[in-house]
Amino acid sequence: MPNAVPCNPNASDEVKAVLRYLNEISGRGIITGQHTQTNRQKELLYIEQVTGKLPALCGFELLSYSPNINKDNSSEECLLEIEENRNTLDRAWEWADRKGLITFTWHWFSPLGGWDKAFYSKNTTFDASRAVMEGTEEHQALIADMDHMAVILKPFCEKRIPILWRPFHEAEGDWFWWGHKGPEVAKQLYRIMYDRYTRVHALNNLIWVWNSPLVEGYVGDDVTDVISRDLYPAKHCHTDLKPEYEELVQITRAPKLAALGEIGVQPSMKQLSLTRIPWVWYMIWSNEFGASGEWTSEEELREAYQHEYAITLDRLPALY
Repeated sequence: MPNAVPCNPNASDEVKAVLRYLNEISGRGIITGQHTQTNRQKELLYIEQVTGKLPALCGFELLSYSPNINKDNSSEECLLEIEENRNTLDRAWEWADRKGLITFTWHWFSPLGGWDKAFYSKNTTFDASRAVMEGTEEHQALIADMDHMAVILKPFCEKRIPILWRPFHEAEGDWFWWGHKGPEVAKQLYRIMYDRYTRVHALNNLIWVWNSPLVEGYVGDDVTDVISRDLYPAKHCHTDLKPEYEELVQITRAPKLAALGEIGVQPSMKQLSLTRIPWVWYMIWSNEFGASGEWTSEEELREAYQHEYAITLDRLPALY
């Protein structure tokens, strides 16, 4: 069975309750999830319209909360994305009132040297390999940004709201600045944040989610509650994602809970109910992935949300 003991020894009771619940449902059901990145949350509107239900987990984007956005050197597309994302944590507070599960994704505009969508490595000169070295300008900027985000996260901690926290996502790739210098640097970035958020800021409401399938890039069992990966299969390809699960769990010998941090299509509830591949949650990405039939047909979505294996918001017990 997966280990439901938090990696943070000071984790809140609510974190412990969520991890116990995830452990209980592992191989018995899967939490439905949907990412949103605007205040309108068109994805939730679409899901409710098609299925009559809502996901148990909602994802929220933190990109506009990055403190070093270079607006003077940004495209109209970038500025629109920032504007539409502004104050989306107001929606997260509303979701917390409904007792739904919350996960955050931070497309972190680089602490220094960025332009346009500076979370992409192609749009910044920021050197993450220097950022992990104490005493450098890059390190100071990194810590300042981390502390800025910690202040934003703190009210959720004070209200004892558990957050599935998935920092430095897709660390296996070089497309984001935190993965551009290789998996070892990405690992160090994560561990710096873990230490600072648990020891300095006492953010004991965070459930730590590692997001990479690379064996050589694994950050370590001592700072990980859930292992996860992001997947974008072909349109209308609905499976139990068994090979992808078996690859992911090779990163550690520990029996960790496993999740689909992002996915472009609806996993097959029918297959999962038969094979019991123990993904504990999935999160469909936003826009055309989650707010249209382009990747998952309305019929497939409706069947998934009405399947007994699916844990929707109405089937989620009160965990906090």
